[in-house]
Amino acid sequence: MTTWYEGPLAAFDTETTGVDVETDRIVSAAVVVQDAPGTRPRITRWLVNPGVPVPEAATAVHGLTEEHVQHNGRWPAPVMYEIAEQLAEHTALGRPLVVMNAPFDLTLLDRELRRHRASSLDRWFESAPLRVLDPRVLDKHLDRYRKGRRTLTDLCAHYGVTLQDAHDAAADALAAMDVVRALGRRFAARLERLSPADLHTLQANWHAAQARGLQAWFARSGSEEVVSTEWPLRPELPAAA
Repeated sequence: MTTWYEGPLAAFDTETTGVDVETDRIVSAAVVVQDAPGTRPRITRWLVNPGVPVPEAATAVHGLTEEHVQHNGRWPAPVMYEIAEQLAEHTALGRPLVVMNAPFDLTLLDRELRRHRASSLDRWFESAPLRVLDPRVLDKHLDRYRKGRRTLTDLCAHYGVTLQDAHDAAADALAAMDVVRALGRRFAARLERLSPADLHTLQANWHAAQARGLQAWFARSGSEEVVSTEWPLRPELPAAA
């Protein structure tokens, strides 16, 4: 029997105007699908004209300039629809969705859907629930005492995954998928009997515990930063907020 980490997976990633999920925008996105390790991935890419300035700091990360997205990007409304539709299709087909730091990318997509489609991400998964595999959450739980950073670049180095063209949405999505497969093999004794549905539920609990630990560390450091315990999607902020 093929384990979930050796079977079909989809992966999603975005590049954005910044790191605030409530106000920043998607400028590029990609969905990568692979039927088994080593097989040729199928990639869908989107380039978006977000309708707002692209800060130089964001361009320095992903290389997409405001001029480039204005001349070559599509308007957000149809793109967000297409992304949500494709994610829902893969979920309906039983493919788990790999998303590195899922609360960022999925929440940002949700806010873009609300902004441009008067919709929400949850509406696309009413008939087939979303099953997310987040390499960041999995790695922090399964190897919790390892020191050092846990960015995608760090995880790729740790698990022997090649990351080409970092901060390209398709390259990052494929690398995150490869990390999840490598992580599954390394911790097979703890993971192979768990289904993606089981892991989705467990990751929500693991992330909450991880967030509480980080919040406690911030408190001891005198920082007022607030860490959300929600995973894989942060709830919409009340209008008053």
